[in-house]
Amino acid sequence: MTAFPDSGFLSEASDRLKAMLAAQASEISLDRGDVLFEQGDAGDALYAILEGTLEVSFLAMSGRKLSLTLMRPGEVFGEIALFDSGPRTATIAAAEPSRVLRVRQGDVMNQIRLHPDLAVDMIRLAGLRMRWMGSQLNEQVFLPMPIRLARKLLHLSELQDGPATRIALSQSELAEFVGATREAVSKTISSWKRDNVVEASRGGLMIQDFEALKELAESDLI
Repeated sequence: MTAFPDSGFLSEASDRLKAMLAAQASEISLDRGDVLFEQGDAGDALYAILEGTLEVSFLAMSGRKLSLTLMRPGEVFGEIALFDSGPRTATIAAAEPSRVLRVRQGDVMNQIRLHPDLAVDMIRLAGLRMRWMGSQLNEQVFLPMPIRLARKLLHLSELQDGPATRIALSQSELAEFVGATREAVSKTISSWKRDNVVEASRGGLMIQDFEALKELAESDLI
């Protein structure tokens, strides 16, 4: 029997949803860098993460890659395919070796017809996704880059077993997450380094002062 993570959306999902995943899903293993699906692909399945980390990204009209977030075990995604047969709105790739469950759209819909209470899970998941997308859009449009970077570092730290002090992303990768140039991110990190907020290293950085970083992340509220 499938052992589900006690985290993410699955930690609060109904027993019916977990039973459906256990009975209907097939398991997919991904190596680091493997693409589960790309932006523009046909949406035909719902997914749940059992192990590992997946990156969510999309290509802007300029052709530039923008990373939105990292998803960890317990997260469920791909629910938009249940309501809209249009193309995928983002690319999902493995940031590390990962295992995911996949349930085809037709199988999910058949289960919803048999057990209408499953729709409650899907509606709640879609609502959480829309709320998250709205907050991401607001941050990208209205917040200065340093505030976006501080919030993203705190978010990435919380995704790890911790919160962890080390963020294993390069400055180029962080730039993709905040929609900025590497040069702008490097300049901001250098300023924070002088204030002993972070310490940059090859292939990542260390958060030295969480409280100072939180103040930077919330400075738009002052």
